[in-house]
Amino acid sequence: MESESTKDQAENLEHSFHLLIEKKRDNEELSEGEIRYLAESILKQRISDTQLAALVMAIYFRGLSLQETSLFTEEMMLSGEIFALPKIARPKIDRYATGGVGDKTGLVLIVLAAACGIAVPAMLGEEEGFIISDLDKLSAIPGISVDLKPERFAKQVHDIGCAITRQFQQITPIHHLLFRIRQQTGTIPSLSLTTCSLLSKKFSEGAEGVVVDVKWGNGSYIRGFEEAKQLARLITRVAKGMNRRCVALVTDMNQPLGNTVGTGLEIQEIIRILHGEVDSESDELILRLGMEMVRLAGVAGSTLSAKQMIKRHLSDGTALAKFREMVVAQGGDGSYIDNPDKFPKASQVRRLSAMKRGYVHTIDAGLIARGVDLLSRRPDNSIDHSVGISEIKKVGAQIKQGESLMTVHYNDETHLEAALEYLRSAHRLAPKRPAENDLIAERVA
Repeated sequence: MESESTKDQAENLEHSFHLLIEKKRDNEELSEGEIRYLAESILKQRISDTQLAALVMAIYFRGLSLQETSLFTEEMMLSGEIFALPKIARPKIDRYATGGVGDKTGLVLIVLAAACGIAVPAMLGEEEGFIISDLDKLSAIPGISVDLKPERFAKQVHDIGCAITRQFQQITPIHHLLFRIRQQTGTIPSLSLTTCSLLSKKFSEGAEGVVVDVKWGNGSYIRGFEEAKQLARLITRVAKGMNRRCVALVTDMNQPLGNTVGTGLEIQEIIRILHGEVDSESDELILRLGMEMVRLAGVAGSTLSAKQMIKRHLSDGTALAKFREMVVAQGGDGSYIDNPDKFPKASQVRRLSAMKRGYVHTIDAGLIARGVDLLSRRPDNSIDHSVGISEIKKVGAQIKQGESLMTVHYNDETHLEAALEYLRSAHRLAPKRPAENDLIAERVA
């Protein structure tokens, strides 16, 4: 129960929002009453964008303490509606990733977990992805809706175990107001605000636990490895303080995952993965994250049984069937899942060749994402789902001069040269083979 002193403190704050900015600027900790006043001021839009930008920037550089982060997460969660999903008896677990280029694991995990008996209420925000979001990828399937009504969303999770929709505006409205400012001020990578946003959203959507893929590198909003470890620890500690289940894996995002980047091409690769055709990178990440989800849900009692469960549902077709069921339930054309050759193909295909020989030393996944985004944006800002890249040579590959680094699929040449400039700059070759980095660097629980 809130103490009288806390009530008095909150009541006496009046409209001194600038004092909160100064406290964070000077690295002082905000009290419980100040956190509540801050949340209320943002929610009721009593402050200007200039003040909010100043506060966000102060938090970006100074951070929030564990106590401040926990309190603000609670306030963000309680600022809107909470979908408890009481009629769903299955354990409700979701996943989250901090960016990712060519990463298909999120969409695979949602249907894979549902096939394992878990309910996955996946509301996706605009920050979940790196330039190309999972919502963009799903829109490559003709007819599919990713803007479900709350009642339809809840019923679908109940009936088939999973649903994917754009996050409802009535969920964590403070997040929406803050995220707009964070986009404009270059503060998306704030560890504290990322923690507050993702946990408040996931627990508001009805999830009882969450598995977080904290990606670090040039294809993520979190660039540094140490920052990623800090974020993973902060997320799990705050979730634990809220009595919620949470596991985080710190994973390398310094090159695209899988063999394709681009909405339609990635959906086709997802279908191949669900047919059991996976490369070593995707296989390892899907297996580990999937194991964490089934262990967190309690549907597998040991690491071995979790591993066996994930592998079985990938190999026996049940995860693929669940993907098709979800697509059809959301209005999508299931025949495209049955026959991926139906997806439209780009009219032009071009191989991007190496200018010299050597080993692929680094790949800037962010440059690749920007190049593909340029190629795929039509004049009306809609997405050309046939566009992207495939057959990407990965870090460590030995390349001859003139050998293909990737295959570029395109239609419109309007932005072709600008896009190719990004793509050409992405690979860096060196005479010696680079040291291998672990894809999964750390587990935090």
